[in-house]
Amino acid sequence: MARRGRTSRSRRDQSSERWLLLLGIAAVAAVAVGTIGPWPRPPAPGPARPLTMAEARAANAAVPIDRARRLPAARYRFRGGPAARAQAVECLATAALYEAGDDRRGQRAVIQVVLNRVRAPGFPRTICGVVYQGSTRETGCQFSFTCDGSLQRRPIHLGWGEARRAARRALAGRVFAEVGRATHYHTDWMVPYWRDSMVKVAKVDTHLFYVRD
Repeated sequence: MARRGRTSRSRRDQSSERWLLLLGIAAVAAVAVGTIGPWPRPPAPGPARPLTMAEARAANAAVPIDRARRLPAARYRFRGGPAARAQAVECLATAALYEAGDDRRGQRAVIQVVLNRVRAPGFPRTICGVVYQGSTRETGCQFSFTCDGSLQRRPIHLGWGEARRAARRALAGRVFAEVGRATHYHTDWMVPYWRDSMVKVAKVDTHLFYVRD
């Protein structure tokens, strides 16, 4: 009987030793995990480096012009009276001159974009409304010259005469077919955030023109 008691105690002792050994291993593992983990997260990427002028031009040149999407714009029909027409001419000429300088083709392209917007969903229904859209909002303007202080430095040169003539011709039905129905554009030395969501349909000098995808 004594031998059986000693054997039972021996087995219990061995079982207790095994549990202690397992607990010890678990404790060591926990310490190790606390030492080497959790794995650190990779550092968050910093802000993207702005593209240089050359890089932006190369990126823009890599985007092909889809001429099939350059649909012809219809002649614009102005329905206002003399005073409203004079105001529309001034708004068109101002946009043309500030956006394209005295470049005649550039002026006509800008004017066509404004008229295209008047007839496109999501834009104001008047010419001056399109030109000055967002100029009083903190979220930004559609044409940068209306909210970046440029209007305080009104240029005085021969470009005004040509811009007004181009505006009057456009209101009389003249169409600048090279940009089709484009509603957006930018210079080729910048890459706006919206570029890849649209379709490039034309290039006029240093300006690129787009329609909605």
